[in-house]
Amino acid sequence: MTALDFTSVVERMAPTLRPAAYNLTRDSDDAKDLVQETLLKAFVNRDRFKPGTNLKAWLYTIMRNTFINHYNKVTKRSSSVDTNDYIQTHPADDRMIAVNRATGEFALNDIYAAIDQLPEELRTPFMMYYVGYKYLEIAEKLKLPIGTVKNRIHLARKELKQELKGYAYAD
Repeated sequence: MTALDFTSVVERMAPTLRPAAYNLTRDSDDAKDLVQETLLKAFVNRDRFKPGTNLKAWLYTIMRNTFINHYNKVTKRSSSVDTNDYIQTHPADDRMIAVNRATGEFALNDIYAAIDQLPEELRTPFMMYYVGYKYLEIAEKLKLPIGTVKNRIHLARKELKQELKGYAYAD
């Protein structure tokens, strides 16, 4: 297949990609961008396409992989696994803040200490969940069953609640 034939066939298939792109992105502008990027990658990598195979499936695979890669970049950029980034430095509870913020610093030190005391197998999924990872993402990254992830987060919360019960509201 010549480059001109390939270009012609791919351009005719572009309108069929748009609904699938919209299903992935749920935004019309993002869907247009995804289709455009898919077509660009297809043209750049046309030598990898094997004549006689399903071109439409090949294009959908490129589009799905492009979407997944973009999603992973966005989630990695917005979160990290450094535990120092997870802790808020200013407690929202006014009872924990003295005029000079000394009480708040003591509370924060207690929180850090309680988190550090958690076993690694509980601390890691808990901190990942705290910064915004979904259960499924945590399960995939840690290569654990989703039920195990949920259980470990529950146990971490339970241990932290017990360790920090001195800061509980006394309503």
